[in-house]
Amino acid sequence: MKTVEEQFYEFGVVPVVVLDDVKDALPLAEALIRGGLKCAEVTFRTEAAEESIRLISKKYPEMLVGAGTVLSIEQVDRAVFAGAKFIVSPGFDPEIVDYCIKKDIPVFPGCITPSEVAQAVKRGLKVLKFFPAEQAGGIAMIKAMAAPYTMVKFMPTGGINSKNLKNYLEFGKIICCGGSWMVNSKLIKEGAFEQIYQLTKEAVDLVAAIREEN
Repeated sequence: MKTVEEQFYEFGVVPVVVLDDVKDALPLAEALIRGGLKCAEVTFRTEAAEESIRLISKKYPEMLVGAGTVLSIEQVDRAVFAGAKFIVSPGFDPEIVDYCIKKDIPVFPGCITPSEVAQAVKRGLKVLKFFPAEQAGGIAMIKAMAAPYTMVKFMPTGGINSKNLKNYLEFGKIICCGGSWMVNSKLIKEGAFEQIYQLTKEAVDLVAAIREEN
């Protein structure tokens, strides 16, 4: 059984999804799977998030579905009960991190300073979210922080797209990137799942090409 981290690395890109309507959950999951990305981080900031995770997990158990933008322990419980296989928080919340570690739930907190990375390292975490990536200094900041913290790998999210993905994935300390360009909210609302499939397939091909070069 592959760990969540191993699966993240294989995918190279984790789609960060905002679902406002539950009816879009399964068509979106199907488009992602067809495109070659059996994973999604469903942001927990909409009313539809919990039920969407439940539906996707039930219909596509092979898909790695997690909850993003998790801001409380109560949300952790709801997300995991719905079927989330991992938890992502935008910042480093010790209460959430400690709770997930205690319950053996894979957790990826947002860390953009050495102090936050130090807190995560102290708790034995090996993979951290770096958010908002582009606004917080991008790949240059990640390289600077990775130098003293050699045991840590990063999952940058925020402002990453097909144009700058290469800059990130070329660096060995990047396990994968979170991205929403292939699951744009506008496309989801318009029901443009065929386009989402095409963009997903392009993202998968792009990851493969970048990895082949390196």
